[in-house]
Amino acid sequence: MASETRRTPHQVTFAVLAASTSAYALLQSLVTPVLPTIQADLHTTQNTVTWVLTAYLLSASIFTPIMGRIGDMIGKERVFVVTLAALAAGSLLAALATNVQVMIIARVIQGIGGGVLPLAFGIIRDEFPREKVGAAVGAIASLLAVGSGLGIVLAGPIVNALNYHWLFWLPMIITVITAIAAFILVPESPVRTPGRISWAPAVLLSAWLVALLVALSQAPVWGWGSGRVIGLFAAAVVLAAGWVEVERRAATPLIDMSMMRLPAVWTTNLVALLFGVGMYAMFAFLPEFVQTPKSTGYGFGASVTQSGLILLPLTVTMFLAGLRATALTARIGGKAVVVVGSLVGTAAMAMLAFAHTHTWELYVSMAIMGVGFGLAFAAMSTLIVSAVPAEQTGVASGMNANIRTIGGSIGAALMASVVTASPAADGLPRESGYTNGFAMLAGALLIGAVAAILIPVSRRTSRVEYSSAGEPQAEPAAVTAAE
Repeated sequence: MASETRRTPHQVTFAVLAASTSAYALLQSLVTPVLPTIQADLHTTQNTVTWVLTAYLLSASIFTPIMGRIGDMIGKERVFVVTLAALAAGSLLAALATNVQVMIIARVIQGIGGGVLPLAFGIIRDEFPREKVGAAVGAIASLLAVGSGLGIVLAGPIVNALNYHWLFWLPMIITVITAIAAFILVPESPVRTPGRISWAPAVLLSAWLVALLVALSQAPVWGWGSGRVIGLFAAAVVLAAGWVEVERRAATPLIDMSMMRLPAVWTTNLVALLFGVGMYAMFAFLPEFVQTPKSTGYGFGASVTQSGLILLPLTVTMFLAGLRATALTARIGGKAVVVVGSLVGTAAMAMLAFAHTHTWELYVSMAIMGVGFGLAFAAMSTLIVSAVPAEQTGVASGMNANIRTIGGSIGAALMASVVTASPAADGLPRESGYTNGFAMLAGALLIGAVAAILIPVSRRTSRVEYSSAGEPQAEPAAVTAAE
């Protein structure tokens, strides 16, 4: 790795971190438009193939704090390289998978790549000038969301030119290149946090998430009132409570519960959870909706490429809105921007639920949704950075992104239950399944807007001057107070 004495310009470090985050984000979404193709090729069911997405999100939810903690202990840069190597190894196994079981195992291995987020945030905190930390963290967080949308757009052309296996070969190649670049260019920080991994919290976190997701995904098959489903829900509640208590008592917790209890942190994380439910579930099921045959009376019979292009407006407007979010935050405050973004996202998701007869309606709803998501994600990153001490920037930002991933795994499993609850005679979902599912996601975003109202209003007395683009020109001079 680059030595501490030969400093790498922070612009180069940021480029490596951004490329690595983009590779991880692409793998979150590249497969979603081709789930029907994978389902047919691997001879499985729609409910089972959804686990190709859910397993990835679940694994990332668990490994994000673990890899971040290991990085704090032995060095963020070297663990960053190891995390990218695991992401590449999982991609290789997925590219070679010949059955859905191997594919799901490969996706679990890929989920270790979730560690790039807290590690990247920690590297930024250690290596960048203080006045640039907030903007860099916000940019990485925005790249995660934009990359997820871009993956869906790129999937079709890749599959048409090659085949769906290249959805894993190409990210593997990119990940190997970024791992080598990180090894050579990213300097090793001397900052260490001594301690050890608390495995009990990791096991309990895994257990309650698995119990919850299995219950949500299997409820349509077993019955919502069945003993197995009720038992799994009860187990999830008990295990989650045990997880919180063990984390609270641990000498070196994976997740600092005292930090998580800060009003500005837990409220922003609650919004992130609900946005994760809405965004990832929509990414997973909108392509399936438009690829449904026209013979059903509601589907568009779209190709993989066409279904990806429907999400292109979302990717574009999310990126543009994210760029403008800093300037808007400077004028009306981060809380207000999150509330506005949540309401815009709610309106777009409601339009998707109840106005999806023509393709132009889908394009309009996606463009509007991108504005809401872009504003909210960028503002949430700013709120988290300003709510915690400088030394907790990395872990707090990483957890905010991770909680969004947890929300995504819950949302994907719940959406699968709603969509597949009452299939038609031909085995395909009914239109009402998608309508109810998207309406449920609109409800999640609406609750997110209500939760955003609870975020404490911040007053930051500072010397910061903003350019017309909203970029900070000087370092903040004072603290943030909650009203």
